[in-house]
Amino acid sequence: MKVYFSKNFDKGYKKLQRKIMRKADERIVLFSINPTDSILNNHLLFGKYEGHRSINITGDLRAIYTMIDEDTALFVAIGTHSQLYG
Repeated sequence: MKVYFSKNFDKGYKKLQRKIMRKADERIVLFSINPTDSILNNHLLFGKYEGHRSINITGDLRAIYTMIDEDTALFVAIGTHSQLYG
């Protein structure tokens, strides 16, 4: 799976602590290898992000993405549950 990042995602990523950045990197690599790995809790979103999907980075940190085509994902946001959905 090819993975791309929006400017909004990059902005949120740069605000993360280095330890959390490494965790995000690990999860995105795992996503690129196997997007349905159960560790990611990959799920469809509704409301504000209807049509997008989310993966878990840490207990409260999420990365939101949309599929561009069957082999390409665009990550559009990263943040805590309350930052993204609140």
